[in-house]
Amino acid sequence: MTYLKLLYKKPTTATCLLGTLLMLTLFSCNQKYDTRPGNTAAFKRLAVFVDTLFATNRNAEGIRYLDSSFRDINNPTVLDKYKLYGFHYFHYQKHLGDSKKATLYADKMLAIANQNPKNPEYPAMFVDANFAKGDASFALQRYDEAYQHLYEGYVVGRNKLNKTILSDYTYRMGMITYKMGSYKLAKDFFKKSYDFLVINPKAFVSFYHAQEILDNIALSYKHLNQIDSSIHYFDKSLQFINQNAKFHTDRFNMVIRARGVVYGNKADAYLIQGDDTKAIDLLKKSIKINLQKDYDNSDALYSEVKLARIYDKQKRDDELFALLSAINEQQKIINSPEVEADWNSLMSRYHQRKGDLRKSLAHLQNYNTVRDSNISQLTRLKESDIAKQIENFEKQQQIDQLSGDNKTQVILLCVAGVVGVMTFVILFLIFRNWRRSKKDVETVNLLNQKINEKNGELETALNDVNNSSQEKDRILRTVAHDLRNPLGGIASLTSLMSADDLNEEQREMINLIKQTSYNSLELINEILEATNTGTIEINPEVVQINSLVNNSVELLRFKALEKGQKIFFEPLTDSLELIISREKIWRVISNLISNAIKFSPTGAPIVVKAVKDLNQVVISVQDNGIGIPEKMKDQIFNMFTAAQRPGTAGEKSFGLGLSICRQIMEKSGGKIWFQGRPQGTTFFISLPITDENSVTANLLEQVSVPQA
Repeated sequence: MTYLKLLYKKPTTATCLLGTLLMLTLFSCNQKYDTRPGNTAAFKRLAVFVDTLFATNRNAEGIRYLDSSFRDINNPTVLDKYKLYGFHYFHYQKHLGDSKKATLYADKMLAIANQNPKNPEYPAMFVDANFAKGDASFALQRYDEAYQHLYEGYVVGRNKLNKTILSDYTYRMGMITYKMGSYKLAKDFFKKSYDFLVINPKAFVSFYHAQEILDNIALSYKHLNQIDSSIHYFDKSLQFINQNAKFHTDRFNMVIRARGVVYGNKADAYLIQGDDTKAIDLLKKSIKINLQKDYDNSDALYSEVKLARIYDKQKRDDELFALLSAINEQQKIINSPEVEADWNSLMSRYHQRKGDLRKSLAHLQNYNTVRDSNISQLTRLKESDIAKQIENFEKQQQIDQLSGDNKTQVILLCVAGVVGVMTFVILFLIFRNWRRSKKDVETVNLLNQKINEKNGELETALNDVNNSSQEKDRILRTVAHDLRNPLGGIASLTSLMSADDLNEEQREMINLIKQTSYNSLELINEILEATNTGTIEINPEVVQINSLVNNSVELLRFKALEKGQKIFFEPLTDSLELIISREKIWRVISNLISNAIKFSPTGAPIVVKAVKDLNQVVISVQDNGIGIPEKMKDQIFNMFTAAQRPGTAGEKSFGLGLSICRQIMEKSGGKIWFQGRPQGTTFFISLPITDENSVTANLLEQVSVPQA
């Protein structure tokens, strides 16, 4: 399951960073108790493409494509529909900041979780849905509701001893207590979250979340005025980024953006130490990075405010006014009450120094208004008393458990009474039935004897059928073998006779005999191969798949040129070796390409493509030929099928090739199938990738989205 992570704003008055990475375990609900695991293959491809659009800030386009394409998925799983809602939740909560609409999708996710208690992944689904609802409720300042959902998710994670869930929960508690100004408690929560976190630096989401938690710990130490510890964790976060950036070159802008965020936060620590020079240098670096398009413009805005405070302190009024003017323009796009309050305060001080008291007073009044609003919101958060809420939840859970135990005891007493009565009744029935059982045993023994006789007859019949099938194959091979030599002689003699001086009618008859002989030989060879396929052993070896397919293409390229056709080959982007039978798989690929040549018109292109799809390699052969009629689609893989047709140039078809291909693919642990198109057909074969033959492939694929 390709995974999507939800970005969550960090609650700091100085910087808006990447916050919680909520793992949306992606599920769906197709029926009330749908227990099918995983995503459909169609949705996996869809999710990867939509996640790519999200990663490049094309969220709206991604949502439109998701909705239109999802309707074409037949019988979606629980995982499919849950992920559909997860994408929408992410779009509204993170990208648009519309927590009201995000709450609607969180409710849908929670409803799916509660409707599927028999799904084996129900606990993870329930936890993630509650965390999503808790995040959205918190953003809407519904603190009691938020704590309730976060706690319910935490209890399930705690009972399952799931470190990922415990890390997510303690992280959220750190975010909440940080906003409340309880920095010591926040620091402890963040450290617990880091301890629970299972870090895989090569997986982008894990890498990004780890550096972000280190940055949060540093911010908490900064507010506790423990500057040395703060700088230590800032450096630890930067060191982690620098050491592992090489694994994420495909998300270069995300890595640089994270580095810029840490620069801006670290500058605060140097400001507290009074080292304005280092602080200015870090702030300029941070602004230069995150002021770029599609980077963290909100963080750049906060860093500009910090730099403006330094200019104000140093009375560098020209630079201060230019910077405040730029901030004012940026606020028209990025709305931040904290920045608005600081901007009005700095403008008031600037105009006061310039002697314009009227403007200074106006900005001061605006500052007081915005600050009072911010204080009101913070006061409401602090009044929510998270510690008390958690304590109440724990007590309520204990009460519910005790109540459940009392009910259980009453039920057990009732059951004991019923069991006593039922025991007497059962003993009476046992005695009565014992008397009847003797006759029943004799009847059953007689029936068993008859069944055993029938089983013997069936076994004998089955052996006769197997022997008959083997004898049929032996006779078929014998006849085909005995016919091959005389037919080969006829073909050779007619080849010699065609070189003699003959009239046109004689030459035409000789060529007809020659062509008939060769067609008959080809049919006999296919019959022999079809009857021997069941006994042929697959001898696997290490094969470079691009080289194998290319060899088949090159050998058949001249045959295609006879009909003016071109074969185009699109190999795997990365070299990959599989453990397969070189000769057998080569035969399958060559047969599919030969069929494409045979059933395509003169000059039509043929496309051969190899792609890697999760734990398998899929090779496709696409033609632009006559296609397969609907009534024949269920017959083309049958031996001696009636679905055979002549090629576009009159080529013979015996209806054995695809049957042989299917037998080879089944013995190789792969599959063969086809898809019809308005014009032409595409045949596919899949070959499994296992730990033994995955020589260069990296099977640990993670899906993630960029930082805001």
